[in-house]
Parts: sequence; C-alpha cells; structure tokens
Amino acid sequence: MTVSILIFLPVIAALAVLLFKNGAAKHAALTFAVAELAIALFFLSGFVPNANVQFGVDLPWIPKLGIYFTAGIDGISMMMVLLTTVLVPLIILSTYKHEYKNAGAFYALILFMQAGLLVVFTALDGFLFYVGWEAALIPIYFICSLWGGENRIRITLKFFIYTFSGSLFMLLGIIYLYLHTPAKTYDIFEFYKLGLDAHQQVYVFWAFFLAFAIKMPLFPLHTWQPDTYTEAPSAGSMLLSGIMLKMGIYGVIRWMIPNAPLGFFEWQSMCIMLAVIGIGYASIIAFKQNDGKRLVAYSSIAHVGLIAAGIFVWTIEGLQGAMIQMLSHGINVIGMFFIWDIISRRLGTRTISDLGGIAKNAPKFSIAFLIIVLGTVALPLTNGFVGEFLLLSSVFQWNIWMVSAAGLTMIFGAVYMLRMYKKVMYGPTNELTARFTDISGSETLVLSIICALIIIMGVYPQPLLHISEASVTHLFNVVNPKFPQLK
Repeated sequence: MTVSILIFLPVIAALAVLLFKNGAAKHAALTFAVAELAIALFFLSGFVPNANVQFGVDLPWIPKLGIYFTAGIDGISMMMVLLTTVLVPLIILSTYKHEYKNAGAFYALILFMQAGLLVVFTALDGFLFYVGWEAALIPIYFICSLWGGENRIRITLKFFIYTFSGSLFMLLGIIYLYLHTPAKTYDIFEFYKLGLDAHQQVYVFWAFFLAFAIKMPLFPLHTWQPDTYTEAPSAGSMLLSGIMLKMGIYGVIRWMIPNAPLGFFEWQSMCIMLAVIGIGYASIIAFKQNDGKRLVAYSSIAHVGLIAAGIFVWTIEGLQGAMIQMLSHGINVIGMFFIWDIISRRLGTRTISDLGGIAKNAPKFSIAFLIIVLGTVALPLTNGFVGEFLLLSSVFQWNIWMVSAAGLTMIFGAVYMLRMYKKVMYGPTNELTARFTDISGSETLVLSIICALIIIMGVYPQPLLHISEASVTHLFNVVNPKFPQLK
C-alpha cells in the first residue's frame, strides 16, 4: 500500500459527498474522514521510525518536463499526516450542530482540501508540491467566501491575493531549481544536491520565504489572518489555523532551508527577529481584543511566531519542538475555535464583555474550556508545554535576549487567556448568559477527544517525538555542513 491511497481517497470522497444533501452529507463526510484516519493509523503501525522514505509512490506524470507523481512518508511527513487525518474528522464532527446551505458542496470542499494538504505534506517532487499547495488554497477560498461572515467577500479576496501572490514566488523558486538540475528534474533530493552559490541561493531563499511567511503567517505579512479567521465559518477557521498554516512551517523545514542554506544563513538573524517581534506584537494586540474569535486569531500568530523562531535557530531541539508543537497547536486552536463556536451559536455573540457566569449553568463546558486554555498557555503536563519548552531551549542557544523576548508568549498568553476565561465563565450571570445550556451529543464528543489528546500528549510525548527524531536528525546533518561556519 502506498501513500497514493491517502491522497486520492479524499478526492473520491469529495465527489461522492457532492451527491448528498443536508444531514446525509455530513454523515458521509465524517465516514470518509474516519476511514482516512484509519488508513493513516495503518501506515503508522507499519512505519519504521528511521530517516527513510516509506510507502512511496513514483509514477511518470509529465516525464518530458521531468515531472513525476513522487510522494512518500518519512518521520517529518508522518507527523503532518497525523495532524491532518486526526483534525479533519474533528472539524467535520464539530459542524454537526450547524445547518449549511448546499451542505454537500461544503463538506466536499473540506475533503478536497484535505487531499491538497496531504499532497503538500508527502510530495517529493517540486511541481507536485506546488500543485498540492494551490489545491489546498482553492477549497478554503470558497468555504470562506460562500459560508463566511458579513464581510467575507472583501476579506477572503485579500487572503487569496496574499497567499496566491506568495505561491507564485515559490513557483519561480521551484522552476529556478529545476533549471539548474543536470537531469532537469523536480525531485527534491536532486534539489538538495545542487551546488548553487550564495548569490543564487539568496534568490531561492526569498522566493520560498515570501510564500511560507505569508502562509504561517509571519510578521509583518500577517495582516490577512485575523480578519480571515474572524469572518470564516468556524470549520474554515479551524482548517486555516489547525492545519493550513502548518503548510508554511513544513515548507520552511522541508523546502526552504535545505534548498537555500547559504541564503538562509545570510538572512537568519532577520528571520528570527521577525518571528520574535511577531510574538510580542500579537500578544499585545490580543490583550485588547473583545471578540473571542479574534483573540484566538492573534494568539495563534504569537504561538506560530515561537515555532518559527525555534526552526530558524536551526537546532535538532528546535526542529523537534516545532514538530510536536505543530500537532499541539492544531489540537488546541481547534478546541478554542470550537469553544467560541458553541458560545456564539447559543448566545449570538462573541463579545467577551457581554458574557459572564457561564460556568454556573455549564459545568462540563467549563471544565473542557479550562483544559483547552491550560494546554494553550503551556501548563506542564499539557501538550503545549513540551513543544514550547524545546523551542525556548533552542532559542536560548542562539541568544539569551531573544529567548527572553520569545518567552513573553508564555507569560502574555497565560495572562490574556486566563483573563478571558475568567470574564466568560465566572462572575454573575446576566440576561444573556442565564440561558446558556451545557454541552451535549457531538459537542461533548469533540471536546472530550480534544481534552484527552491535550493531557495524553502532555503526560507522555515520547512516542510522537520518536516518530520524527530520525528524520529530523538526518535532515539536520544533511543541511548543517552547507553552512559556512561548519565547513
């Protein structure tokens, strides 16, 4: 069995779901998403945690142009496959209390987007990687523009222009690398072998950096994100924050730094500075937010800034921290957006100052909310702690002042998240919150799974770290000799 089944099953599923309407569409989409998760777990059961590419497929696509359908899974890809296949069923399940017009199209777009994401995370051919990158963008554009909020058209267009423009730069970088390969191929391992000089690698670095920095997003290319997350339907916000932004982080690890190490070396300090500035900037802005969904959006920028800083320092510790933190952040941010979806659906508002006393009427909801908040602020023995500890340790090796600034994400995050929780859940009830009812059915199931993952990953993260360890170490050892100071 090859990775191609993971890629094509969601495409087939999307076409099938188009035939269903209303409740049948969501049940069918969930069934296919769970089947995809089962296949991913089957791959995981047979996965050998070494640096080799496994479950590979290598088929001619447009061989005259050196384009092949080449994909496979190593430890880095496996973490991203788990992220995608675990979160998509949760996202679909979180929509069970909603009724969408043209439900078949809505759920088909989610599944089609899943296919694009999996292409990105498993592609070993540069052209295939680009196709997957764009294939993931198109469905989320329609999800946001057709089912989003009042200002969805203007804001979604801004998001599309930002991300599509960035991807064009990336395409130029991929073509540039292709033209310099002796065999005229898009194979990623042939790209790694290229001996481009420092001047050439700077061009490649910027071509990739613009695309990935927009997608993460990294300060100051983040301005599309808060508005898009706020106006998108809840499922769209979850797809964007939980999985899609990880495309940019993954691209930095797999495509940018290994293909342009000298270009990255020249601009490494700038990359780290932008990441750290983004942490502080987003955290300060989050303090001032009175819209719960918007607060989560800025919180996400801060957490991604720390992941980026850990990667840009380029240590094994930082890369491992980034791998597990991508998974942790995806789980936590989906939980936070689902919390606000529940509040908004029951009360018709996300305004924090209008809320209060919800815990009195909804004890199960308050416990789940608290666990997700604690995971988000990286309390020890929760999933957020492990990755943030490794990332901060990595940044510390670079510069003590940088780690002091980066550490603000934990301090500021704890303050604004706990303050938000207190305002929403405690204090006296009012006319609005007095009618709040506790979670039930699919809501309980989604939040129970998320809370269980937060605790299990925090208490025993070693199995996840073991999955990516060999591949991270191998990639590190391939790239490191190319840096000037290590020659």
